[in-house]
Amino acid sequence: MVPSLRKAYNAAFTKERYEAFLKDLHSKYPGAIEFRVAETPVFVDKAFTAKLLDACESIIDVITDPDFRQITDRSIPPAEKIPNEDAHTQMIAFDFGVCQNEEGELEPQLIEMQGFPTLFGFQVYFPELMRQYFPVPGNYRQYLNGYTKDTYLQELRSVIVGDTPVENVVLLEIKPHEQKTRIDFYCTQEYLGIQPVCITGLIQEGKQLYYLLNGKKSLIKRIYNRVIFDDLRAQKDTLGKHVDITQDLDVQWVPHPNWFYRISKFTLPFIRHPYVPATYFLNEIKQIPADLENYVLKPLFSFAGQGVVIDVKQEDIDAVKDPENWILQKKVKYADVIETPDEPAKAEIRMMYLWNNGWERPRPAINLARLSKGKMIGVRYNKDKEWVGGSTCFFEQ
Repeated sequence: MVPSLRKAYNAAFTKERYEAFLKDLHSKYPGAIEFRVAETPVFVDKAFTAKLLDACESIIDVITDPDFRQITDRSIPPAEKIPNEDAHTQMIAFDFGVCQNEEGELEPQLIEMQGFPTLFGFQVYFPELMRQYFPVPGNYRQYLNGYTKDTYLQELRSVIVGDTPVENVVLLEIKPHEQKTRIDFYCTQEYLGIQPVCITGLIQEGKQLYYLLNGKKSLIKRIYNRVIFDDLRAQKDTLGKHVDITQDLDVQWVPHPNWFYRISKFTLPFIRHPYVPATYFLNEIKQIPADLENYVLKPLFSFAGQGVVIDVKQEDIDAVKDPENWILQKKVKYADVIETPDEPAKAEIRMMYLWNNGWERPRPAINLARLSKGKMIGVRYNKDKEWVGGSTCFFEQ
């Protein structure tokens, strides 16, 4: 996206260097990275960064509105509403497609957002190693808001661990060592000292939870939550005995699970911004648009693109039995913006925010990027393609 840097990067790139980089990347935690790592980062200049931040801050205005919790109460399934919700999430991720407007200028368009953690640990390790193998100017960094590696990790520790003894903090997930994102769990453990714990490993005594640390029972005071309830519902019958985490438990959640629903696709219809595609609750549309081909139909309560209808037809609308749980979102057209040795790639940028206690608003901290040459971002659309997959942005400072 910065032509001079792209030209220099592509000219210096060799498959041998990329393979050496991958070997080094995988050596730290062998077998822990199951997703494809792209051959290139995304270079983002100050002007495009300003557009991304402008969109994010506009959305945050909605999230920090005093009425936000009231208008998003319906987003939380009753069976999954957990007590002791705190005033705000500690983490937010905003996903933007890099698109082209009618004037031919590049602009971001919001795809989705989540009040839930993402790869806040891996995105420290991965870009740092990438710099060692590929030409990245010194004034381009993966961090936002003036953070450095040291200050970012201090903030991340403050958000996740706080003042709690590290042995009383866990990263909670379903079968963490089988998750495709487990590399992030291991990086988080290395940086912060907290253990990844499976939900089946929780021990409940009254309202208190424990886990085994080096064979000894240790009290859990704080949970860095990575459990997605869609996954939990899908695997519930095969997990065996496990603690019902929807109970009133004597723990602090980081972030509280209710925020996964509040800041999600459910929030999109409430936002008005040039970089946020028009989105409507399906049950509130009085007349279905004649140009359905320009819209995407999405279920509110699904994760990782499950159930999304890209090429919408009237029969897809008619087949929906619970229109209050679906949204119709204006399609965005990703720009073929990243030059590669064969066809150009599309890019999606995830802006990752931290929200520590005492802050009035969340703050931008770090990012990730994903590259695609298929119809959508995702593995199944990019089989047998190169210069696609997980990556990072380096922002001009």
